Amino acid sequence: MSTVMLSAQDIRSVMTRERAIAALREGHLGARPNTGDLLVRDDPFSLFSRGVVLPGHGAGIKVCSIFPPNAQKDTPLPTEDAIFVVIDELTKRISYILDGPEITRWKTAADSALASSILSADDSKTLLVIGAGPIAVALAQAHVHARPSIERIMLWNRTVQKLDHVARSLTQLDREIDIAANVDDAVSQADIISAATGTASPIVKGRFLKPGAHVDLVGGYLSDMREADDDVIAQADVFVDYADTAVAAGDIVQAIANGVLARSDIKGDLFDLLRAAPGRRERATVFKNAGGAHLDLLVALAAAKAIRQRPA
Repeated sequence: MSTVMLSAQDIRSVMTRERAIAALREGHLGARPNTGDLLVRDDPFSLFSRGVVLPGHGAGIKVCSIFPPNAQKDTPLPTEDAIFVVIDELTKRISYILDGPEITRWKTAADSALASSILSADDSKTLLVIGAGPIAVALAQAHVHARPSIERIMLWNRTVQKLDHVARSLTQLDREIDIAANVDDAVSQADIISAATGTASPIVKGRFLKPGAHVDLVGGYLSDMREADDDVIAQADVFVDYADTAVAAGDIVQAIANGVLARSDIKGDLFDLLRAAPGRRERATVFKNAGGAHLDLLVALAAAKAIRQRPA
């Protein structure tokens, strides 16, 4: 059987929020993955690869080229390009090659939404999305899907002009959309905070955090990046999507280095949460969305299955 190529348009034609979330939910009830990462840096260029063998599902690997200067060109180009390769469980042949950024958008948003459906308050009313990158819209949509009780979406970004397209894209959700002028004020009002930035200086500060809020940290994938300060970590129950990747992310590794968090303090990952969901706490919760190739694989397989089953 020849390798099937699936474009971003192919993936969008079959994927839904529920399909992506369901794929992750089901996958985390099975075996834990065997994973490995490769990062080669030649600043400002990064070559990143993340692979997985997931018993019962097969194997996969993401190959990603990251070049931030593309955004500054006279005609801006994407700063990231990627593919995701699916390897068949039985034959070990390469069965699919999928558009990487599209799979990443669906996977990342579903990852955060699945955690929020367990950890955030079920009557959450206000969502704050920090950042204006390609994932911001998907995160807002996914959090509203997980918590339909959300009535208001606040948006904040250092460059406020970049939020115009985010706000326009979210009008279809039929919620109140506000562009926040002050991030600290916005944090103090939010029941759920979802941050997806490349910042090295914490934006979410614990002294402004609403009691019982849920903080979803999506950016900060490198150890020198950080979105939430030590006060956030100290007052919250901390969960991660996958411990092997999360402990290398800035929000976790820096908190451990500063003595406000020990690895043993992490309450669990998605495999733990799906097996024994904790009751809602009075304390705030933090979820570090650090990713993992098993997440991409589960969503890629869901997309491929939906395309195979689509009527001719």
